[in-house]
Amino acid sequence: MAEPVKRLRTIAPSFVALGPAGVAVRDRLKRLSVGDEEVLRLVGAHQGALASRDLKQRCADGPDHSTDTWAARKRGLTGESSSRIAGAITKASHDQWALARRCQTAHIQSLDAGIRTLRHRLALPIGEKGTKRAAGGYRSRSEWFRKSRRLAALEERHAAVVADWRAGRVRVVRGGKRLANTRHHLAAAELTEEQWRARWEAERWFLAADGESGKGFGNETIRVTPDGEVSIKLPAPLAHLANAEHGRYVLACRIAFAHRGAEWADRIEANRAVAYRIHLDVTRGRWYLTAAWQRPVIQTVPLATARAKGVVGVDTNADHFAAYRVDRHGNPVGDPQRFPYDLSGTADHRDAQIRHAITRLLHWAKSVGVKAIAIEDLDFTTEKTREKHGSRKRFRQLISGIPTGKLKARLASMAGGHGLAIVAVDPAYTSQWGGRHWQKPLVTPRRRVSRHDAAGIAIGRRALGHPIRRRTAPPPHDRSDRVGHRTVQAGPGSRRRDGNRPSATDRALGGPSPSGKRTRGPSASKTVRDAPSRHEWVQDSLMPTG
Repeated sequence: MAEPVKRLRTIAPSFVALGPAGVAVRDRLKRLSVGDEEVLRLVGAHQGALASRDLKQRCADGPDHSTDTWAARKRGLTGESSSRIAGAITKASHDQWALARRCQTAHIQSLDAGIRTLRHRLALPIGEKGTKRAAGGYRSRSEWFRKSRRLAALEERHAAVVADWRAGRVRVVRGGKRLANTRHHLAAAELTEEQWRARWEAERWFLAADGESGKGFGNETIRVTPDGEVSIKLPAPLAHLANAEHGRYVLACRIAFAHRGAEWADRIEANRAVAYRIHLDVTRGRWYLTAAWQRPVIQTVPLATARAKGVVGVDTNADHFAAYRVDRHGNPVGDPQRFPYDLSGTADHRDAQIRHAITRLLHWAKSVGVKAIAIEDLDFTTEKTREKHGSRKRFRQLISGIPTGKLKARLASMAGGHGLAIVAVDPAYTSQWGGRHWQKPLVTPRRRVSRHDAAGIAIGRRALGHPIRRRTAPPPHDRSDRVGHRTVQAGPGSRRRDGNRPSATDRALGGPSPSGKRTRGPSASKTVRDAPSRHEWVQDSLMPTG
């Protein structure tokens, strides 16, 4: 009986990812006076209370929200603050409700996927093997029982979330749900009640203002002049604290954005909109000012333009990026590169590690002269990795360790600043085919190529539109003109396209080594027998010709 033919998954076409839509820079408010800090705390607490009340009203409105209810909320806040502050608070409440609504929809979809997978595996006989496309049955009756209980829990949770979604209810916590739950586990968090209370209050403050084009320096509520002077518009109940005209308070410190400072200065001098946010880092006891603005929508470069000078194929792993340069013909150039990172520790440490690795990757890509970076379009979800690869615990941990979401956001933003395009490719079979067709041919005595490095070549070739396989099957003897050539890496007019590929270690006599590390030639032999001769000998003759 013939074995069933395995069908490969359809490979999605590559595309150029969209660039960053906005910019955010931050600087520290140094040398604040005691009075400045007291004013910032009072303003933040007052406006934070207004924001909490407005968010509660917005959640109560639910899907019945309209422009009339929005205007009514804004009028109710204007008397206790100002028109601009009320507009910023109501807009922030609306954006937060919309974000919670989208997260609720995504949660429902995730629960649906998990329920479908559990039902499929529970319906199979115990011990039945799975395939690459679908997981098999559970290994034992005890595991089958535990998964049936999990299915019941997910179905109950799914019914509750769907009921909330139909009623328009969302669950939002100003200050963060994680920090709110930390109040009940202070010993595990190594915090005292006073330390937690300070963090909780700081997270619930509201010291932000949206920019306005055409107004003074792009923002009337929080104004920053080109020389670094920072002033804020005080709400009506706190107007008596003003130390400048028109109910404004000017901070004693000055600010200067080291990163993108010239771009920020050009915007405020042209009175273009810039949004500001003042926040306190309670752990360090430092105040910061964040400036953000939108960039004009720029059409992404065409795919053909992005890969005209070749690409750098990047394989994303749990602890490093494996990169390989691939020219426009699909041939690997140079040696593989690795950019490690450590994702253990705090969230700030993990984010810094990713940024540092991406920065080194971008600098190397610019140094080799490419205009695009090819990377897999990864989309891992919890239910996929937990149920689809149920018994493969180490593989689940490996997938969960890859920073897909943070990587996408960071890489697109940082690559746009370096003038590099991001080409997203389908991740199907890149590691498997790369290791099969590229790992062994590239290994030399001076160079080691891992499976991850070969996957980078496969990703780069897929981004360039080439097949991953190095060569097609050779044609029958004396029929190359009718059957076709064997190579898929050269154009029809290239000479010797049917010949064998030279070894990576071959080089001209006296030429540089393939790795580029050896700078001097081999020393001359000291024996007469091995000494090189400058004479040319004629066949069957012992007399030299010169």
